[in-house]
Amino acid sequence: MVETNKNPNTEENQEVTYVKAKQKSKIKQLLAPEIGDEVGSSIISTVFATLILLIIIYPLWFIVISSFSSGKAVAAGEVFFLPVDITLDGYKAVLDHHLIMPSFKNSVIYMVCGTCINLFMTVITAYPLSRKDLIGRSKITLFFAFTMWFSGGMIPTFLLYRDLGMINTIWVMIIPGAVAMGNMVITRTYFSKTIPEELLEAAKIDGASDIGYLLKIALPLAKPILAVITLYYAVGHWNQFFAALLYITDQDKYPLQLVLRDILFQGETAFGGDSGSLSIEDMAILENLQQILKYSVIVVSALPMMIIYPFVQKYFVRGIMSGSVKG
Repeated sequence: MVETNKNPNTEENQEVTYVKAKQKSKIKQLLAPEIGDEVGSSIISTVFATLILLIIIYPLWFIVISSFSSGKAVAAGEVFFLPVDITLDGYKAVLDHHLIMPSFKNSVIYMVCGTCINLFMTVITAYPLSRKDLIGRSKITLFFAFTMWFSGGMIPTFLLYRDLGMINTIWVMIIPGAVAMGNMVITRTYFSKTIPEELLEAAKIDGASDIGYLLKIALPLAKPILAVITLYYAVGHWNQFFAALLYITDQDKYPLQLVLRDILFQGETAFGGDSGSLSIEDMAILENLQQILKYSVIVVSALPMMIIYPFVQKYFVRGIMSGSVKG
């Protein structure tokens, strides 16, 4: 009989392979529930985010489709996802108003000039306050913050503007509120927290002045926050309504928002006024127009800002997070 010699290395290799396979099986069993939980949580998060998105977008979509639908369909609640009995009567009523184009031009002027002044004043205020070597900067900041808590009141403010000769002028829509405290704080924090001080030291070594450093280094690096506050200021000027109502009496200087308010008010007044001299058909037309007029006014007033927003949206997260107050 010839004995067959067993190779101990082969047996050891088989045993090691078996142990490794068993360990991998156990690892898969342990990881499977976690992978399943991760996939499940991802699905739940996606569904939840989708619901939130629909909740936010649907009111805007409803306003748009209602502005293109007939007033009868809107009043009957037949408008849900698409326009019903498409009509442009609401937009015709708005655009046919004799003050709509002059007021649109006025709003553009107020927005462009006011935003430029706001940016200039905010930068020349925020940058010095971001410098640690500014003497008394905490007291100056408190001086600006005081305006957030206290104001002179409506009547004293009106008397002040009157004595300054600003009533019924373009300046009453631009000069007041040239610096918004909130935007100034965000911009100041951006300068102090995002732009390293080493850049200032290097610029001084190269012979740069403070103004040169601000214009050539600080401002180019501050594009995200400048884009954000530009949009904030532009939207504020575009939607400005109450100041014009108080201080503007010449219709040729009315901003768009005030004219749209008058159009909507006139439509409601006409519908709620004396209807004895109107025929049934005229009353039906007036009622339908009154139903869709408010939606058309919203679209006309919001459309310019909705067109501008996508161009600066990419700066929002980076600008606001970098410019937020940090501990």
